[in-house]
Amino acid sequence: MQNVMKIRGAKENNLNNISLDIPKYQLVVVTGPSGSGKSTLAMDTLQRECQRQYMESMGMISDSVSKPKVDSIEGLSPSISVGQHMTNRNPRSTIGTQTDIYTLLRILYAKLGERQCPSCGCRIKPNVSGAAMNSGYSEEDEAYDGHAKVHCEQCGYALEQLTMAHFSFNKPEGACAACSGLGHVADLQMHAVFDETRSVRSGGVVFWYDFLIDYNLSILQAAAKHYGFSFPEDVPIEAFTPVQRDLLFYGVESDAFTRHFPDKKSPKSVGQGKFEGVITGIWRKYREKGDSGASELFAESVCADCHGEKLNQASRLVDVGGAGIADVSSWPLGDTLAWMNSLQNKLTAEEMILVEPLLHEMVVRMKRIIDVGLSYMSLNRQVITMSGGEAQRLRLASVLGSGLTGVLYILDEPTAGLHPRDTRGLIEVLKQLRDLGNTVLVIEHDEEVMRAADHIIDMGPGAGSFGGQVVGQGTLTELMAQPASVTGAYFKAQHERQDGLERRRGNGKSLTIHDAHLRNLKHVTASFPLGCLVSVTGVSGSGKSTLLFDLLASSGQTEQPAGCRAITGWEAAPQLITVDQSPLSRMQRSNIATYTDVYTHLRNFYAGLPEAKRSKLTAKHFSFNTAGGRCETCQGLGVVSIHMHFLPELEVRCPACRGRRFSETVLRVTYNGLTISDLLDMTIQESLSSLNNMAKITDKIKLLCDVGLGYLKWGQSLRTLSGGEGQRIKLAKELSKPAKQHTVYLLDEPTTGLHPGDVQRLSVLLHKLVDAGNTVIIVEHNMELVWQSDWVIDIGPGGGEAGGQIVAEGTPEQIADVAASYTGQYLQEQYALR
Repeated sequence: MQNVMKIRGAKENNLNNISLDIPKYQLVVVTGPSGSGKSTLAMDTLQRECQRQYMESMGMISDSVSKPKVDSIEGLSPSISVGQHMTNRNPRSTIGTQTDIYTLLRILYAKLGERQCPSCGCRIKPNVSGAAMNSGYSEEDEAYDGHAKVHCEQCGYALEQLTMAHFSFNKPEGACAACSGLGHVADLQMHAVFDETRSVRSGGVVFWYDFLIDYNLSILQAAAKHYGFSFPEDVPIEAFTPVQRDLLFYGVESDAFTRHFPDKKSPKSVGQGKFEGVITGIWRKYREKGDSGASELFAESVCADCHGEKLNQASRLVDVGGAGIADVSSWPLGDTLAWMNSLQNKLTAEEMILVEPLLHEMVVRMKRIIDVGLSYMSLNRQVITMSGGEAQRLRLASVLGSGLTGVLYILDEPTAGLHPRDTRGLIEVLKQLRDLGNTVLVIEHDEEVMRAADHIIDMGPGAGSFGGQVVGQGTLTELMAQPASVTGAYFKAQHERQDGLERRRGNGKSLTIHDAHLRNLKHVTASFPLGCLVSVTGVSGSGKSTLLFDLLASSGQTEQPAGCRAITGWEAAPQLITVDQSPLSRMQRSNIATYTDVYTHLRNFYAGLPEAKRSKLTAKHFSFNTAGGRCETCQGLGVVSIHMHFLPELEVRCPACRGRRFSETVLRVTYNGLTISDLLDMTIQESLSSLNNMAKITDKIKLLCDVGLGYLKWGQSLRTLSGGEGQRIKLAKELSKPAKQHTVYLLDEPTTGLHPGDVQRLSVLLHKLVDAGNTVIIVEHNMELVWQSDWVIDIGPGGGEAGGQIVAEGTPEQIADVAASYTGQYLQEQYALR
């Protein structure tokens, strides 16, 4: 049996024909600057070849599944990739349902739940006789039988026998009828859907764009023709007649529209005018998927009937050990675990015998989730509200429970969003996976993880075409002795660096949040000095984001903000810009060039070239979103989807345009030998030399490189970006706008996904912002950037209910002297090195 994976001649993407051996059954870290080739090596080469060989063994291989560009790979193991991209967008999916802990909890309540007799008020205890229950789970437990009854021993009142279905918010027996088990009700915000001062053609339906406007107008015109009236494309919606309005809003099959034509049959197909209606379509998608992808269209409020607990009243009143299932699901996981452990003192000996295996399994699963740094979360936390790093660690906890051996696990920055204190628990989980007989390959920049690794592969020396080489291998200590290693050189320089930072004192003014008591905040008052770089630190779930984003950012300059008594100091900070890690767009067509407005300049530039004028091409022909110049086979995407039966859909290169998005006529137009498709396929950094005579574009290129994104391609879909990458693109876009007054920038972990060397470049940019007279406030776990801050506010000491207090505030040196501060302890380690 081989103890190494031998890669020979890897040339995928920017990999420079590299060959290396990766030790198996060890914890291996792949590190290097952003864009140096880490993900290409781990995901696009190793993972893809593992998938290809698996599919080949199943007889499913075809020409559409390409082999990575590598001469050979020997010694591969079956692989499991645990990435950060969110795959579950179901609003009903929670931590409890995804890990099956809530399923086990439902069994516990169905077996041991106590309730009050609605007739006489006596407690109705569960039947724990051996004939009535067992400690396992079967389909009968899930089934609902409305005829099975339990009788009150005092008055004989008959109640339905409890089943698992009574505790499911996804089943009618348990779900709150008012909100259908979602915990909230939604109201459609008409102003977010329609701008009635505009015509449909000019953007009256706010979220229709380019080809969607053309597509839907063609259906609307067909519908109007079918019913014998006209539908105006260039008249403001507010001037529509009732029939025109009802067609647009509600569609041809709605009661609102059919009342106009009671004897007319509706069109049978979309081509004939079967228009669903804008509002009707939005509500259909909401019922199917919740507010996923359309949260800006709805205003949500907590359900008045169940108060957000999702279950009906009868199910909420059932308790075990003095607590209802909704209460247990809402507690931080640490508190839920304590409750589970306390049940052995609350249940009878007979009850414990029956549910002991159940409790044991729940406790084991809970501990795994807590070990990966998620103790502050609750079982009822929606999966779609989790960050990419949190979702990845939740999957990692599930993987640990599988017990698989001989597997290659590939993880993408599992420490994203973790305080250094929580990182150590995660490292223990990674070691447990390794000790089961697996190979754990981690793409990571965290120093603690690198020190714990058995082997490090350092990629570099730069990004894109300037990277793609293995510049060092070994332990972190060994890398520091290798001159070519970028990572080793950084940490060696860090250890030799002397303390000499000057802390700004600010401009004497501050923004202050008074008596903050939202969620777990314990009536704290926090002041942010203006004219400084301020870091807000603390362990995961301590209340950092609540203080900064849910209070300061959301409240703005309102006179009576919710969740605190007041926020003062706005007169000295008239403008506030929030740059968080929420997705930029879930639309496949949105890419970096379109988001940064670079593509508008490129389209206009190419349309002005002589060859374009000779071919009578306009800027519209250089858009991949509209018909005319794009490839119609893939509709300008460059890829087409093929169905893989029980596997997810696979995207492959378009056979017509070979991934180039455009027609041959458009591709004949070149600048410096480059088509517009070539530019979209270039990295941002590589394009600088080709576009250096376009000032409006080059300024944006330099900003994107300064925030560590020069390795991304212009045509890369925004859906493929991590939260950290998306945030830095937002930051670059904001910085490209001229600042006219003092601006407060709020950033959420801007160093996520950055190599320590890239963190230094980002730090320089943030300090330039402050030197220009602005204020930058960041939520941050990177101790190097925290150390370079002027002021630190540390929240904690723990997560959830154990947090919510200001443990320390002051300069980094002052924080380092506070023994009760976890951040201070780690700063002390940094401080001792200088």
